[in-house]
Amino acid sequence: MADRQQTEPAPQWWSRPEGTADSRRDGVPAPRPETHDGGGDHGAEGDGAAGQAAPAPEAPVHEPSAHEAPAHDPAGHEVRYDPWGAQPLQVVDRGRDRRGFRLWQVAALAAVTALLAGGIGGWVGVLAERQSSTRLELPQAAVADKGRAPDSVAGIAATALPGVVTLHVRGAKSSGTGTGFVLDPQGHILTNNHVVADAKEIAVTFSTGESVTAELVGRDSGYDLAVVKVSGVRGLRPLSLGNSENVKVGDPVVAIGAPFDLSNTVTAGIISATGRPVTAGGDKGDGSDISYVDALQTDAPINPGNSGGPLLDARAHVVGINSAIRGADKDDPDRQGGSIGLGFAIPINQGKRVAEELIATGRATHPVIGVTLDMDYTGDGARVGDKGEDGKPSVTAGGPGARAGIRPGDVITKVDGQRVRGGDELIIKIRAHRPGDPLTLTVLRDGRERTLDVVLGSANGS
Repeated sequence: MADRQQTEPAPQWWSRPEGTADSRRDGVPAPRPETHDGGGDHGAEGDGAAGQAAPAPEAPVHEPSAHEAPAHDPAGHEVRYDPWGAQPLQVVDRGRDRRGFRLWQVAALAAVTALLAGGIGGWVGVLAERQSSTRLELPQAAVADKGRAPDSVAGIAATALPGVVTLHVRGAKSSGTGTGFVLDPQGHILTNNHVVADAKEIAVTFSTGESVTAELVGRDSGYDLAVVKVSGVRGLRPLSLGNSENVKVGDPVVAIGAPFDLSNTVTAGIISATGRPVTAGGDKGDGSDISYVDALQTDAPINPGNSGGPLLDARAHVVGINSAIRGADKDDPDRQGGSIGLGFAIPINQGKRVAEELIATGRATHPVIGVTLDMDYTGDGARVGDKGEDGKPSVTAGGPGARAGIRPGDVITKVDGQRVRGGDELIIKIRAHRPGDPLTLTVLRDGRERTLDVVLGSANGS
């Protein structure tokens, strides 16, 4: 078996083929021609069958793949692959070329795509909502008649607001805000004296927002009333004046003003009382700026800035001029600075008389009885002093009180049958009348009451 194996031709898949026949299997490359030193080219020429080598079969050309470059020898010729060579051509496998996306690029692309998708989706949603014919609509009352009854709060406010103004006053050391109302087509406006006292500049603003300057016509600290005038204003709407004698406790009223500079503020309430003796002012210390008011009391909210504004009845007629409020006691830790439902207005009958005098002469007159009161008296009633100012008699000679028979030391307890509890109340009751009015005084003298009739005199106001 060994001899047979040795004499048998070698398998063709690894031996070099002999002869001219091309016995290579498919896919086996042709042998590379051999070269001998000094022997020449053995396959080129020779004599006889034995000496002439059969022409070497043409080796198949190895085509380089798309990823490998063809090899070249030092002379620049292309080198073909020979599996039978001692040193076969080595080809380095560099792997696949990486041309895909990296992770961060994928993430960035995803983020941009998401933003674009969100923006487009939102825009499409808004467009769809706008173009949608279906929308949410809550139930609501239909528009009703905007008219109001003339005697309602809204009706009264609609009638009066065009005639109410806001005053901005600038003084030498301070400034403030108050209210007033138009008296006549000539531009006269009634307000409180303490609103315009010591004013250097006065600006009047109407409910329409129009603002003009005003000049002071006249003022009186005893009544706390003043008149200013605007010029060149068309379409003025004077308010109608009522009669404060017709006012009864419980009547509905409306107050209009500019509390804390909130112009055209409307509040409502009732008349809580009439004939309230109220004194205000007295900042100068000599009593020259004290005002004495036989006031209408109301629970309609009145606050700083309401001063000088109108108090209106159910017919939108002015029955009072808002002038003062009563706050909580200063010693009260829970003291409220604003309205606590205790507001006071000067009766329009008194305001009308004073306004007429201020417009006519720039000053107002005060009714007097011609006596000096003892303001330190603590008993019930108003006591006539023993002496007057600067040592003068307490009862003015030839004055109304002297003619009526009043004497020093008399205690006046009633005026026209109304009780008087102190000197302030007596002054208030007298100033509620006009000069020349007759009054009946009840006087306590030597423990006995007597009745005296007096006709009020006149004195210039301050």
